[in-house]
Amino acid sequence: MSGILTKVFINAAAIWVATLVVPGVEVSGDGTGHTLLTLGVLGVLFGFVNTFIKPVVAFATMPAYLLTLGLMAFVVNALMLELVSWMSDRLGMTFTIDDFFWSAILAAMVVTVTSLILRAVVRD
Repeated sequence: MSGILTKVFINAAAIWVATLVVPGVEVSGDGTGHTLLTLGVLGVLFGFVNTFIKPVVAFATMPAYLLTLGLMAFVVNALMLELVSWMSDRLGMTFTIDDFFWSAILAAMVVTVTSLILRAVVRD
């Protein structure tokens, strides 16, 4: 159970860092507590999407991964962030990404790097 909570925390923290660094990516709520709750739910949603949907998309885009020498991973991660944004909107939470090319792809890069660093620092 603590491993799942650690992953949710890492996902939420990575998304939060992306909102600080990337213009056009925003998480908001009615106060700090609501924003933290939104980040927690986003961490759960991002974990769900990465566990169940991302492998299917990555398999379907395998030729593009090979052609771009792995850079397609950032595009797939950006798609997953867009999907989480769409899902959060349906749940009544505010997680917005202004545009796909710059905001979503830069946010995917920030989330990937932040997650790698946090996973190296924080153990399950």
